[in-house]
Amino acid sequence: MAAYAICVRDGQILLARSPAQDGTPEWVVPGGGMEHGEDPYDTVRREVAEETGYRIEVTGLLGVNSSTRVFRDGLGRAVENHGVRFVYEGRIIGGELRNEVNGSTDLAAWQDLDAVPGLVRVPMVDIALRMWRERPVTGRLADALE
Repeated sequence: MAAYAICVRDGQILLARSPAQDGTPEWVVPGGGMEHGEDPYDTVRREVAEETGYRIEVTGLLGVNSSTRVFRDGLGRAVENHGVRFVYEGRIIGGELRNEVNGSTDLAAWQDLDAVPGLVRVPMVDIALRMWRERPVTGRLADALE
């Protein structure tokens, strides 16, 4: 379970950069995993602050994305993972842009919306942006299974 925030202002989106498993940096939507007993609403505000330095006001729930994937564990065994991700819209209300220290990301930056297709990014960036643009009444993009 995880929660992410789409923060857009002046034609730019707030993204964070995270090294992929092979070490290649990829852009991600600010957010991340819920702690035991934590509400997704609280998770998204905490994660955005940790990864970007900004405090946000959650202005809406855009949707929920669910996916299942098979990974290999350290012994090469197949392990199925089911991810459920809440996607919120957020508005910056305080703080200052900064990079995360000793965390899962190493850079936070505003990117032009028009430049996003050219960025090396995780699929969740496109899913969350589609939710922000389309605002599906069901909160689900039927064809966006990852």
